[in-house]
Amino acid sequence: MVKSTRHAKYELYYHIVFVPKSGGIEDSADLAEQGSAQYRRSHLTGKTKERLETIFAEICEDKDLELAEAEVMTDHVHLFIGSPPKNAPSLIVNWVKGISARKYNQRYDNRVKWTRSYYVGTAGSASKGAVEQYIAEQEGEDA
Repeated sequence: MVKSTRHAKYELYYHIVFVPKSGGIEDSADLAEQGSAQYRRSHLTGKTKERLETIFAEICEDKDLELAEAEVMTDHVHLFIGSPPKNAPSLIVNWVKGISARKYNQRYDNRVKWTRSYYVGTAGSASKGAVEQYIAEQEGEDA
């Protein structure tokens, strides 16, 4: 749905994916042996999953973002968030990861930490191909 600010019409949605850190790996030999698997352990389940979904909704409400979809998988998180153009995607990711970890860790005994990395992709009502075609067609209309 197209939304508006005082000076813009927009329909910006971001698909954000990030993974939790897991603790317990102390020995560097273990780390080398397990590689990136340390970040993909399954522990976002049950009450942790429900609590995180609630916290993500709270953050989006507080920051005037639209949480279109949230899926907390066992070893990663998918969020589909609508935002006004004033918010950079990196800012949205920082809000979601930073605030969620802080709120979760303040409220509950078990801890959650996120890795520094993330994926973000944009989406709207038009596909990349449709926009490219539209722009190409505009060139002929100016003549």
